[in-house]
Amino acid sequence: MTKIAILGGGSWGTALAIVLSHSRRAHEISLWMRDAALAEAVNMSRENEPYLPRCVVPAEVKITNSLEQCLAAARIIVGAMPSAHARHVYTQAQPSIHNAEAVFVSATKGLEPTTHLRMSEVIAEVFAGRHALPIAVLSGPSFALETARGDPTAVVVASQGKTHEGGRLTDYVQAEFATPSFRVYTNDDLVGVELAGAMKNVVAIAAGACQGLGLGANAIAALITRGLAEMSRLSMALGARAETLSGLAGLGDLVLTCTGALSRNRQLGIELGKGRALTEILSNTRMVAEGVGTAGALLALASDHAIELPITAQVEAILHSGKSPREAMLEIMERPQKRE
Repeated sequence: MTKIAILGGGSWGTALAIVLSHSRRAHEISLWMRDAALAEAVNMSRENEPYLPRCVVPAEVKITNSLEQCLAAARIIVGAMPSAHARHVYTQAQPSIHNAEAVFVSATKGLEPTTHLRMSEVIAEVFAGRHALPIAVLSGPSFALETARGDPTAVVVASQGKTHEGGRLTDYVQAEFATPSFRVYTNDDLVGVELAGAMKNVVAIAAGACQGLGLGANAIAALITRGLAEMSRLSMALGARAETLSGLAGLGDLVLTCTGALSRNRQLGIELGKGRALTEILSNTRMVAEGVGTAGALLALASDHAIELPITAQVEAILHSGKSPREAMLEIMERPQKRE
């Protein structure tokens, strides 16, 4: 039986705990929640009401506020915390990881706001000097609620040529995570999968803003298409492959996040388009919209590589410089004409 420790008791971490309890493999699953009161409440009710209401957390999933208890003897460590908190959580977790065979699976879609690092790079930095813990990334079009209730979901697990127990790390994770409703594909383009997962959130804010402004399907279709072009330009400049951006982690997740009613980033964009202030929107939700902290990090990466990201730049201006969504939309439309 493989022990899987999930760090992060929000909607996605809870959904993964539910999904993995239905895996084809035998698992001992432990879910760590930062909030001790929430951990106790979910233990009692078997429902994470603030983050994933009406989804039963199976009794065999152990819920704890103790990193030591969660990580004891864990073979797979899943990171499902917000990107801004990842370094702190992994640093706290480090003294409790004693299994030399442990592997990391990052399920966080975002960049570290201050360093602009991908999550696999954050993990590598935190654990530098220890034995080389293999790192994989899980991403793709996967709303937590739909995944938890067993709707068919397809994702991708990526790692950069890492091996585990004589085989590919991605094959190992694929075998452990696959369920009848949760299909896992493998990929060795770690950079592409991570950047796509981060960038699509920013484009989704823009898509939501278009809807909040009352714009129609033409605008959304154009935005998704040109957003994918931005994602591809930056990702490929950093070493990603084009086919990754047209796959589940790229186009698949982009379409879902820009059009799905459960998208936090899209919903935040809708409220911005209606004229609400960012501070007001964020004060009324416990959920994290990763695109808020990611836009600036992406622009910094793009500047380092002389890559133009016009949609991302306008989203950042709306979020942090007070630009109105309508003004941003007009500036995008009035850019110099060019070849596609």
